[in-house]
Amino acid sequence: MKKINLDQGWEYTEATGFAALFNPHAWQPVTLPHDAMISKPRHPDNPAGSHGGYFPGGAVSYRRKLFAPEEWRGQSVQLEFEGVYMNAEVTVNKQLVQRQPYGYSSFIVDIAPYLVYGQENVIGVIANNTAQPNCRWYTGTGIYRHVWLRTGGQIHIRPWGVFVTTPVVDPAASAVHVATELANVSSLARATLRSTVLDAAGNVVARVETPAAAPTVQQTLLVRDARLWSVDEPYLYTLHSEALVDGAVVDAESTTFGIRAIEVDAERGFRLNGAPLKLKGGCIHHDHGPLGAASYDRAEERKAALLKSAGYNAIRTAHNPPAPALLDACDRLGMLVIDESFDAWTSGKVTNDYHLYFQEWWQADLAAMIRRDRNHPSIIMWSIGNEIFEALGDPVAAELSARQADFVRALDPTRFVTSGLMFNFLEDIERGDASGSFKIKPVAEDPQQDSWGLQTRGFVAPLDVVGYNYMVQRYAVDQTRFPGRVIAGTETWGHRMYSFWKETERLPHVIGDFVWTALDYIGEAGFGAVSFDGQVGFGAPYPYHLYGCGDFDICGFKRPQSYYRDLLWGERTAPFIAVHDPQHYGKTPTFTPWAWEPVIDNWTYPGWEGKPTQVDVYAADDEVELFVNGVSAGRKPAGAASENRVSFDVIYEPGVIEAVGYTGGRETGRFRLATTGRPAALRVEADRAEIATGCGDLAYVTVALVDQDGRAVNRHDLAVTVEVTGAGELLAIGTGDPLSEEPYVGAQRTTFQGRLLAVVRSAAEPGAITVNVRADGLPPASIALHAR
Repeated sequence: MKKINLDQGWEYTEATGFAALFNPHAWQPVTLPHDAMISKPRHPDNPAGSHGGYFPGGAVSYRRKLFAPEEWRGQSVQLEFEGVYMNAEVTVNKQLVQRQPYGYSSFIVDIAPYLVYGQENVIGVIANNTAQPNCRWYTGTGIYRHVWLRTGGQIHIRPWGVFVTTPVVDPAASAVHVATELANVSSLARATLRSTVLDAAGNVVARVETPAAAPTVQQTLLVRDARLWSVDEPYLYTLHSEALVDGAVVDAESTTFGIRAIEVDAERGFRLNGAPLKLKGGCIHHDHGPLGAASYDRAEERKAALLKSAGYNAIRTAHNPPAPALLDACDRLGMLVIDESFDAWTSGKVTNDYHLYFQEWWQADLAAMIRRDRNHPSIIMWSIGNEIFEALGDPVAAELSARQADFVRALDPTRFVTSGLMFNFLEDIERGDASGSFKIKPVAEDPQQDSWGLQTRGFVAPLDVVGYNYMVQRYAVDQTRFPGRVIAGTETWGHRMYSFWKETERLPHVIGDFVWTALDYIGEAGFGAVSFDGQVGFGAPYPYHLYGCGDFDICGFKRPQSYYRDLLWGERTAPFIAVHDPQHYGKTPTFTPWAWEPVIDNWTYPGWEGKPTQVDVYAADDEVELFVNGVSAGRKPAGAASENRVSFDVIYEPGVIEAVGYTGGRETGRFRLATTGRPAALRVEADRAEIATGCGDLAYVTVALVDQDGRAVNRHDLAVTVEVTGAGELLAIGTGDPLSEEPYVGAQRTTFQGRLLAVVRSAAEPGAITVNVRADGLPPASIALHAR
């Protein structure tokens, strides 16, 4: 079908009743994607509470005119919504056409019967997110993903109706099987389906044409000299599908796919194209930090690219279907994906979550996810749920798990089915771990006393891979207790990543590790909070509105724990220095195991000269030595002997602090920090100089405070104003400060650890863009971009 983007030309209002109907001034123009929630003020009394980052809910109405030409009469006309949060109602000319409760599902709306042809029609959408809380994290409100118009003839390829598989994967010659669903084909006996495979350069490498004698046409094509898709070489082919009647093309569809094979078993683990591969994974939520939930293609791509740059090869889309643009990016970049459906089934986790809709909607929502996403080579597993309460002893658990697993395999038998299970929080917790607030009890030696193993046996039986959330203590035990079970660490604690990863490396039946979380996010406020008074941050009070931990903060800035992970995964060889603030010396920080020590790569603490502080050095070497202004503070065992983390107590003095790593007695790498001066200038850098027009492309602009020598100053913060002129606009401005009460929409923001992020969107027309930045007491700065 012809597919046209409909992101332009919308209006929206948050007014209701007569105000929305009769007051034209209540409506404002808007270009999608749009998150109405992110611009609203946070407040401690908002009913979503810490779950939603103290943002308010609300209802938003959208409308858009759509001219329906006469030639559409009798044809197929459909709208595709990638995501509306939530309880969407779609109308055409004020007639209700379709409802969609689940805010993370894409859905197709047939509008042909409701159109007036030869005239303007009004498409209306209501997103109702008033019932709070309805999720355990920040959701956003509105049409936060793309909208598409699909038009086609009487006979057409159904939306999401092309399914490509590769039953034979061989570089010499690979078989590509295509199942294509055609609408109304039975009435036209002269219809055929032509399928053509193109390589990345656009060359035809295979073609077949088959009579369309059934609603689903099955075809097999042979691709010789095939290039396989992998995490290192993510080669993509394009399938061009054409429906023909009497030799004339009446409809066409293009599908990107990769030729690759996946296998898994407990003896040899996960294999991609026959090669063993451990999954270096991260869990991510759908928001984009300062942008809120608004799903721009570049924002989705940047997420995947950040993780790829840090050594990740896998993503878990926690805990809902992702934006198609994220999967497209994973296909291009070589990132494997666990595509997840639900966070709740029949038992809710918050008052108004998906459990209210599960029984009626799970089949439709699960089918939408799989049919939409099943051609992505990046996807290796379908997850039917996260930490489902029913798994712990509910008698309906086994039946629901089996029904969903069977349903998934009926739609896609080529991928593995999984679900992330958590320990029993009431039975398995052992209190008193000062560094992480709690730890998990050992597994009962007697299998008959192993309540978790007994309770979950029926639930996990239909799964190909069993997801273990935070249960490293079970990895080795369950190898013998449940022979043949394949395990993925679907959530693991960041602060204990060394032990989780080493067990994952050691055990073949444990195929990967997915840290919670790879990227910080809005909501579930305070799990990463650090306290020096013994309090732990489960649901931190306002104004703490971020989760507060993750390898990257909400702006995509790399945190110390990411450098630690670099060493663990072999992405880095030089040591890394993480300094504790001298004001906390001698105090014991308390934090959850999701969090990290309050450290920073900084050696500038004016007023603390001559006072002690703790310096952590991350090093995979045999030994590491720390120097303060050239004087050794000691040489200590590192690497496995210290889990890649060594601490030194030193006296702070301005100058240079340097860590030197040694392996086999020889120096292997150095890392140094130097004391910086006061802010003297603003440094402005963009992730790219050119952005595309017409599609809402983005540039990410980092503004940093620097001293007179151009060195980053991360212990001083200033209010910064950002202005964008020319063929672009300022969309959002933010920092990783979890306690900031400043809005993400506006022109001014106070830096956090000496920097902030501004997000610039291109206009519809090409031209020059200038980003101007200023702060009191510093010379103004700017950067030139171009929309092309």
